[in-house]
Amino acid sequence: MNSDNKFMNRCLELARKGKGQIAPNPLVGAVIVHEGKIIGEGYHKIYGQAHAEVSAVNSVKDKSLLSEATIYVSLEPCAHFGKTPPCADLLTHHNFSRVVIGCTDTFDQVSGKGVEKLKNAGIEITIGVLEKECRELNKQFFTFHEKKRPFVFLKWAETTNGLIDNQNPKVIESNSTGEVTWISVPEVKSRVHQWRSEHMAILVGRKTVQADNPSLTVREVSGSNPVRVIIDSQAQLTSDYSVFNNEADTIILNTKKSEILEGIEYIQLDEINPETILHTLYQKGIQSIFIEGGARTLQSFIDANLWDQACTIIGQRTFEDGTKAPVIIGNSVEEQFFGDTLKHYRNQ
Repeated sequence: MNSDNKFMNRCLELARKGKGQIAPNPLVGAVIVHEGKIIGEGYHKIYGQAHAEVSAVNSVKDKSLLSEATIYVSLEPCAHFGKTPPCADLLTHHNFSRVVIGCTDTFDQVSGKGVEKLKNAGIEITIGVLEKECRELNKQFFTFHEKKRPFVFLKWAETTNGLIDNQNPKVIESNSTGEVTWISVPEVKSRVHQWRSEHMAILVGRKTVQADNPSLTVREVSGSNPVRVIIDSQAQLTSDYSVFNNEADTIILNTKKSEILEGIEYIQLDEINPETILHTLYQKGIQSIFIEGGARTLQSFIDANLWDQACTIIGQRTFEDGTKAPVIIGNSVEEQFFGDTLKHYRNQ
């Protein structure tokens, strides 16, 4: 591994530490190197606070070394005033000898402008080091700005015989009796909650709320609760369900009314389908959505080809009767085993 790849890999390691804390900003890591040694590191920790480049510069004790140093950053330094001043200005102020960038930022207010500022200051620029890995790190951010819609992650659990729920209390399972409500094992639950924390919103349909009364919050891991988005076309759900508590913001997509009632936002749509849902959430600045069910909702996004990543959790249980699981076409890109089998898919 050459030195540029080595230090960019470290940027990626640092950037991942910000997961679940900085949306809608991208994950970014920065490393400052002087004579082959790391003298400063930083990453974007919390939305609205210091960016990775600022944290890295602040961590360097002897600032006089910066003009002789190379800074590695996983994403093009910003060139506009947002919550914080432009990072490109900071790098030109300290007159870094070289800036190595993992990938350019396609956000309109940044795209190419950060690189242009650095070049105009006479700083040597290298772009595209571990570019694929750097883009993958911020796939939600890039999907939002390039496709003008949220990144869509689909998830469901199914039995060994391909059912997503149990409509018959009899369970075909030699070592268990009685009704089973969970298909997946407890070890998988924390993984699901981690996914929830990494997305800005979570979506289910009315029937899932009525059948399971889920909270749709993050409880098994540390992280922020996603915005709860419920498809309830007739706005018929009552306030005694858990999604109406104050643990997270809640949006009800419906065809009847637009209002904010007791902290719940009702958004009226002429028609509710994957296209109108994603357009509405894009307008609200939601970069990514985690869709947990039910089967009809999940299948609608698959059929519309409006999904980016999916995971099916294949449990060890078998139900005699129930709703068939969604069908997704394509080869799985990865399989994991956590007591259950997790099959991951990417929409190419």
